[in-house]
Amino acid sequence: MKNATNSNQIEITYNSSVLVNAGWRSVEISAIAELSESKKMARVTKVTAIDGEEPKGYTSITGAKRQSFNANSIALREVGKNKRISACKVSASLV
Repeated sequence: MKNATNSNQIEITYNSSVLVNAGWRSVEISAIAELSESKKMARVTKVTAIDGEEPKGYTSITGAKRQSFNANSIALREVGKNKRISACKVSASLV
């Protein structure tokens, strides 16, 4: 049954927030997700980019230390979350 869900994988982009020393900041997350049976929700299985960069180590929004955050931690936090398709931009359907 798990092989059948692989054909329901899509690439989505959505906005999320991260807490930095300067406060909350908005980031754009690109991820691979599996569609639900209703085709209205998707469960994130892998985060591929945060603000266009691969999520590894510490990164900064503006280059300032007070804007830095752990991108790997944010990516792990997002895996397993359910997202509404209507709130996401669907980039591609992966088969």
